[in-house]
Amino acid sequence: MALVIGTQESSSSKSNSSTSRCSYDVFLSFRGEDTRKTFTDHLYTAFVNASFRTFRDDDELERGEDIKLEFVKAIQQSRSSVVVFSKDYASSRWCLNELVMILKRRRTSNHVVLPVFYDLDPSHLRKQTGCIAKAFARHQKTQSFDTVKGWREALAEAADLAGMVLQNEEDGHESKFIMKIVKVIEDKLRRTPISVDANLVGIQSRVKHINLWLQDGSKDVVILVIHGMRGIGKTTIAKFVYGSNFERFERHSFVENIRDFSEKSNGLIQIQKQLLHDILNGRKVKIHSISEGMAKIEDAICSKRVLLVLDDVDCMEQLDGLLRMQDQFYPGSKIIITTSNAGLLNSYHHMVKFHSCQTLNNSESLELFSLHAFGQDHPTESYSDVSKRFVHHCGGLPLALKILGSSMAGKNIAVWESAISKLKVIPDSQILKKLKISYESLQDSHDQDLFLHIACFFIGMEKDIIVRILDACDFFTVVGIQNLIDRNLVRLDGDNMVQMHHMIRDMARGIVRLESKGPGERSRLWHHKDSFAVLAEKNGTETIQGLALNMQNHPEYSSTRNSNQVVFETGAFSMMHKLRLLQLTYIELNGSYEEFPTSLRWLCWHKFLKGSIPSDFSLKNLVVLEMCYSSMRQVWTGTKFLPSLKILNLSHSNDLTETPDFSLVPNLEWLILKDCSSLVDVHESIGNLQGLVHLNMEYCKSIKKLPENISKLTSLETLIISGCSSLSVFPIDKRKMESLKVFQADGVQIHQLLTATEEVTLWPRRSVEITWASYLPCNLVDLSLRNCNLGDDDFPREFGNLSALCSLNLGGNPIHSLPDCIRGVAGLRRLSFEYCKRLKSLVRLPTVGHLIIADCEKLETVTFKSLSEVYSRMRSIECRGNHKLVEFESVYKMEPIERVDIEMIYILGLSNLKYSTKSIMKYKIPARFHRWIEKRLPIQGLHEFGIFSTFLPGNYEVPQYDSFSHKSKGPSISFTVPVLPYCRIRGLNIFSVYEKSKSDESPNIRVKNMKGLCYTIMTEVRNKSKGLQWIYGPALFGMPSDDQDVIWLSHWKFGNKLEGGDELTVSVLTSSYMIYDEFQVKEFGMVTVTAQENFTKDNPFYPRVIAGDLSHYLLPGSSGTYLLCHNPVLERRDVLSYVWFKHNSNEITGVCECTLVEHEESSSSNSNSIDSNGAGRGWKVGLSIMTMATIFLRCFQLHKCLSLEDGNNGA
Repeated sequence: MALVIGTQESSSSKSNSSTSRCSYDVFLSFRGEDTRKTFTDHLYTAFVNASFRTFRDDDELERGEDIKLEFVKAIQQSRSSVVVFSKDYASSRWCLNELVMILKRRRTSNHVVLPVFYDLDPSHLRKQTGCIAKAFARHQKTQSFDTVKGWREALAEAADLAGMVLQNEEDGHESKFIMKIVKVIEDKLRRTPISVDANLVGIQSRVKHINLWLQDGSKDVVILVIHGMRGIGKTTIAKFVYGSNFERFERHSFVENIRDFSEKSNGLIQIQKQLLHDILNGRKVKIHSISEGMAKIEDAICSKRVLLVLDDVDCMEQLDGLLRMQDQFYPGSKIIITTSNAGLLNSYHHMVKFHSCQTLNNSESLELFSLHAFGQDHPTESYSDVSKRFVHHCGGLPLALKILGSSMAGKNIAVWESAISKLKVIPDSQILKKLKISYESLQDSHDQDLFLHIACFFIGMEKDIIVRILDACDFFTVVGIQNLIDRNLVRLDGDNMVQMHHMIRDMARGIVRLESKGPGERSRLWHHKDSFAVLAEKNGTETIQGLALNMQNHPEYSSTRNSNQVVFETGAFSMMHKLRLLQLTYIELNGSYEEFPTSLRWLCWHKFLKGSIPSDFSLKNLVVLEMCYSSMRQVWTGTKFLPSLKILNLSHSNDLTETPDFSLVPNLEWLILKDCSSLVDVHESIGNLQGLVHLNMEYCKSIKKLPENISKLTSLETLIISGCSSLSVFPIDKRKMESLKVFQADGVQIHQLLTATEEVTLWPRRSVEITWASYLPCNLVDLSLRNCNLGDDDFPREFGNLSALCSLNLGGNPIHSLPDCIRGVAGLRRLSFEYCKRLKSLVRLPTVGHLIIADCEKLETVTFKSLSEVYSRMRSIECRGNHKLVEFESVYKMEPIERVDIEMIYILGLSNLKYSTKSIMKYKIPARFHRWIEKRLPIQGLHEFGIFSTFLPGNYEVPQYDSFSHKSKGPSISFTVPVLPYCRIRGLNIFSVYEKSKSDESPNIRVKNMKGLCYTIMTEVRNKSKGLQWIYGPALFGMPSDDQDVIWLSHWKFGNKLEGGDELTVSVLTSSYMIYDEFQVKEFGMVTVTAQENFTKDNPFYPRVIAGDLSHYLLPGSSGTYLLCHNPVLERRDVLSYVWFKHNSNEITGVCECTLVEHEESSSSNSNSIDSNGAGRGWKVGLSIMTMATIFLRCFQLHKCLSLEDGNNGA
């Protein structure tokens, strides 16, 4: 029920800018039959007399369970809600639905909610006992599981809010209690902070951790820095968390736009005045100097818990004084700083926390754009395609989505199409103006010029190469790039490539475009039309520092590419005296190079069409020369003086037969010859390159030998000869190549890999005196020998002498077990056996940080040399496609039921079960997401996560059926764990009986409708008393046939996570993903297991999970929800959302969708299907492999989530 009147204007609301959008100050929710004519009526009158606009429903009778639209609007248009909880409140479906709406409003805005307990013990609401439990017992008989679940969660959430209890206030005097309620609401509304944008999208997942931090109850004074590029939503996030948490603090202040304030006269003093005004509850303070202001602030903050938000801080002068007084803040105070300068507080890293703002994902972006463009959360059908193009252009940046969405509202489709085409050339001026602030805030013109160079030419290039190029252009590139990173203008990806948000890129290029109307007068030319025009018209000037032209992007090229009619003259460059950066693709130049600019530092000329570089082309100042995909047969004739050249990249030049003479290239550091398939001769002068550190000859398939003096490359650190399948002589002297750290020789036969330096012939393959490993430099850090035909006997003892080795890749080799010598390599951090098709066991593995054992089809067992080190050092394991893997030490084990520990058999009551050990079960193992391998095995027991499971055919009687104290044919059971005086609760036994769906649809129709979803079964155990939830999806599950049910028996060991008096809800659910056998639960039940009944030994599979460390199973963004699963179909984001979380709260669903969205790419399905025909009666059992992401997230102490796909994605 609810109350409202809407005439008076409260004084507290007049001062707030958001009030004008709210029709009511207070929405009054109550149970009419309990309090309408008594307490609530008096409370309503008190609000009206205090000039609060108050909403009240005057109808005595409920009209169904759906809230009328007018009440929904009233909740949305109210600044606060007062919920009067009385004895029969939970009996009203109307009230419960109303409460759900109120709390939803609170979660997405600054809506104030005050619970008032009238003649009701708050513990009954929190624990949902007493009259609350009786009400829900009635609801469960008539309402859906999801509806009841939503109501329960709403009551639990309301119980956690700070409320008021009649019995605890004013000695139970109702009149005094009512006056106090009015005063509390008045204070809360008067303190309501600045308004937040109503169209917030994706806010909950982004503020979850910040809210937890603000509410952690810590006595420490901690500073949180929210940083990110401009327009990403830092201020919005700060406002939202401030509005949601300010009332938890005794004093609070939100100081906006500090950067703008500080630029004004006495700006810092004005900031101090506002801060003091807020903290001192509106009292005006006179300040004559910054030091005086700091002293007064120090006095104000020392005695009260303060929440302080400083928005848009740009320099240390604005923070120095505040940070120096951190120790003066009252314990428990919190400080939030928003900034676009991530490096601002690096020197204070020991005392601050950092929160990096992320862009919106595609669905969030489309929703936000649509709200501004269409006034709804999705585009109209005819605008769907063009809307998605706008969204793509914005790159998830909220600022751009809002501005462009609003600018397109109400315009026809032709205008939209024209606008998106314009944006590709000319950025929006509003966006440009806001983003340009970060550019203008850079320290000096050096960093600004560096930023513009990167934006125009170097996005996506490796940082080390950029440094070499721009250092030669008189930049201090290393420190400059770091400054740009600190300002959130660029970032480094996992491959050390420099990346930039394309709205930032467009801003930078817009700055260059404004230099001059004529492109020939601009400093940088990157757009193909501008570059083409300048070269065709020969109007380039000395202003031009860089030029890029890819004819594939130009419309002229499509009609001339076959006839090569587009030819420019070298004279077009003659006036570009300051040209240092030149990037050409599919360009042909005619004429003399004598007047070509000699200032070039970087020449990137892809698809160079001549047979060699012209002899009159002076490259004496060149630092980087990239001639990939060229038609050259030789690079230059004779020798060429290139004293500054450091990087030479000739990759994919398939006509190249020989390398150039390097005699006059003394400073070359990188030589890249990748995929020069016709290369047969490497010039002997390569041995004179004493500074060469990187040599890449990958897939030079024609080369047979390398010069003997290659061992003289004493500085060489990286050597790649993978795919050099014709190589027969490769001299290497480990005494001279002590600098070699990375050696990759994939696909090279071992007997062709190495030779002694004294001889040119090959040594015997099985030489006793000397082995191939003896020639490997001892300082190797990274060694890759994939597909080298290395068998078990090809690993000599000397291999263990590689003491510095950190990464070893032996994938694709025909080994059967772990070579003994590898156990002696103590420093290994990464070890790969991927695609070792004959590998059967890995016993006593050394502990590594990253282990890859994917697609080892015959692998059965994995154990470790030191199990204790595994838990401390292991970071990730990629383990997919191993169809025969039945034991992974301390993680997973599957074994025939007769081999299961007798004590576990006793706990589940299986000792009297007349099962047949000869019964054959049909297993289905997912090889990929759309392919399954079938097997038939005896009845299996499954150990994982401290849970033991077994699946039995339905014609077996459930063991000790009568002993299961709680049974149900519904989707869930709620009960209170009994308190047993002399017994400790150790766990639960759970059984469920399920069958195939009785759907009339054919399997083919179901598969089509569900897009190939595969069905699985899961159990949820929720301990409401402790705020914990475990969701378990077994790797092994029985699959019923048309006439055969399946029984799932499991034992859960909880340790101290389950105690007498705890309130539990247990659910067994089935959902679909990937095959057509749909399940439905017929019955399930459970019984508690006491310590006296539990005789399980300390098995490595039991104590690790429910009773052990579950921190790596915790769903990101949740405080106590754990996903226990080795099933790949349940690891995917869409399955988490569709299969399980549709049965759980919206909050968790949102968390999963936001956190795991990067896993949603489809995986390939190219594995072969293996059929195994087994004898005897059987039924289907689906067995899922352990996957990279699950083991990575759960069993070992990891840092971030790996992508679960076909091995194409990594951390």
